[in-house]
Amino acid sequence: MEAPNDPLNQILRVMQSLKDGHQQLTEDVLSIKGRLEVLAHQQCHPQTTNNASDANTQESLKAIPAASLISSPPPTGLEGFTNAPSNSKMASPQRSTATSQSSRIILTTYPGQAGIDPVPMNWGHHDRLQRGPVIVSRSQSSIKRRNAIGAHGGSYSVYHALAIASKNLDVDYRPDFTNSEPAINLGPFPQWADAKKIVSLDPLGHLSPWLFDSMIKDENIHIRPTIAITKAHMKLPELEQSVRFGRLKPDGKICLSDTGELAVTKFAVEPVWFLPGVAERFGIDMKLFLPPIGGLTVYCFGDPSKMSDPNVKLALRIHDECNGSDVFGSDICTCRPYLIFGVEEAVKEAQRGGSGVVVYFRKEGRALGEVTKYLVYNASE
Repeated sequence: MEAPNDPLNQILRVMQSLKDGHQQLTEDVLSIKGRLEVLAHQQCHPQTTNNASDANTQESLKAIPAASLISSPPPTGLEGFTNAPSNSKMASPQRSTATSQSSRIILTTYPGQAGIDPVPMNWGHHDRLQRGPVIVSRSQSSIKRRNAIGAHGGSYSVYHALAIASKNLDVDYRPDFTNSEPAINLGPFPQWADAKKIVSLDPLGHLSPWLFDSMIKDENIHIRPTIAITKAHMKLPELEQSVRFGRLKPDGKICLSDTGELAVTKFAVEPVWFLPGVAERFGIDMKLFLPPIGGLTVYCFGDPSKMSDPNVKLALRIHDECNGSDVFGSDICTCRPYLIFGVEEAVKEAQRGGSGVVVYFRKEGRALGEVTKYLVYNASE
């Protein structure tokens, strides 16, 4: 039996308290709305009012807690979208003039509001249209159709919120995904139709705006991708040494030249957590959570379709972010050498006809964070 002070139990109690408080606030706001409608009617039709009814209305308003009279700001659409650079192929849509009416920032909401009608989510359904899209946008046209909590962009969603709060970005701004389709065709795979196989990312995340385009057009719902796939070239000094010392051999397809330049397919993934069990314990209707944490990037060498082929070998390196070593070459840890070795082995396996993959998680030091890592460094000296 779990202890009463168990961290998970504490979190659940806080979440339940938030839910109860939100429900009470909702009831108070709806009560205020009804009374304001009565007052508005009396102002438009003064001949129908009398002192008794006016007194009753005033007394009803007095009975409402003062905290409930604080108006709630409009939805802010915390999707964490960063505008494409000026040389991008993505066209810039016409921007509206809408701006946030408040400097307050809303990170998420909870069910219980009037008129909520979430788009059905059948996670793991074999028919992609029947499964449905992940909707987390707080735009005016989408907020009542949301079937997930959280925000797009992970930890970057806070910066998007600040841009809206400072009125540097329109509340209902939507990115234009023209010409941003995945650079390769991927799937579907059997695992996509098994709700127990994939629970931390949306397997349809790279197709969402195009797969559900009719819903976007017909119902004006804001749907965004949570996965992006592109192609690139990779060039690192260590890889040139790998070619020079004979560990890698140029083939013109994967290892492109004597400089060690590599052709790579990259997958950027935002986390989408399928949490029916946790949602049930919270007593909410949501099944999906887009947590405000870092995602991951997948670097695939060779044919991406071979990643799931059981008939070929897979060389896989799973690497947690290490800013000090991976970026700045700090000698206090050996993360970058391990990363370079993983890239070399992935390239060699792809050249042998298999598949080579490096998964790079955006969680510094196995999610310790740099502050804790530096403390460990000091303690180990």
